[in-house]
Amino acid sequence: MLDVTVIEDAEAAAVSLDPIRARLLAELAAGPASAAMLAAKVGLPRQKVNYHLKALERHGLVELAGERRKGNVTERLMRATAASYVISPLALAAVQPDPDRFRDQLSARWLLAVGARLVRDVGALITGATKARKRLATYALDGEVTFASAADRAAFIEELTQGVGALIRKYHDGNAEGGRDHRIVVAVHPTLKPEAIAKPEATAKPEAIAKPEATAEPEVTAKPEAIAEPEAIAVESTRPGQD
Repeated sequence: MLDVTVIEDAEAAAVSLDPIRARLLAELAAGPASAAMLAAKVGLPRQKVNYHLKALERHGLVELAGERRKGNVTERLMRATAASYVISPLALAAVQPDPDRFRDQLSARWLLAVGARLVRDVGALITGATKARKRLATYALDGEVTFASAADRAAFIEELTQGVGALIRKYHDGNAEGGRDHRIVVAVHPTLKPEAIAKPEATAKPEAIAKPEATAEPEVTAKPEAIAEPEAIAVESTRPGQD
């Protein structure tokens, strides 16, 4: 079982988003189970669970883990093909974000478009590398920093931009024979509180909007003075001199 896999097909994405099938995927990510075992857990008839499992299997989201005899019946034990799934923007190809449409390093929405492209590109690279049975060379850095003030944050961003730009200029060789382009993405954004990640629907409730105390963290972005400060910054480049 893979730790995470990317869903690129629109129909597979639709299948995975069905609440019942998503629940079945979660159960099968915990370990192999038969339709009868799953029926008891999700409170559905075995025949209906079988119907959903076939749809998931058809799109490669679950697979056969083994078979076992139970009385006069042979049960199929299914398992999820991954512990978690990410839906690629390719599943919505006609309306997928395009960060080249506009560039604004202080825009949270541009950062979102860059992140979506990252999911799309890395997902496609993983698919290609898997088919070719080759390893994919990637690197990621993830960390957190607490800024004492907006001025410190701005100074950090300035040094980060200059530092990454200097590294790009140092190592970029557009004339290298057999060289391969690599994309560099560096992002800075406020950290979400755990409860905001676990319950994203809470911010969508009308009463939460009417009562700021219910969404103490998100309200910061709604203050006028916060608009002037960079709430999300992405430094993205593939070659020297690119802003």
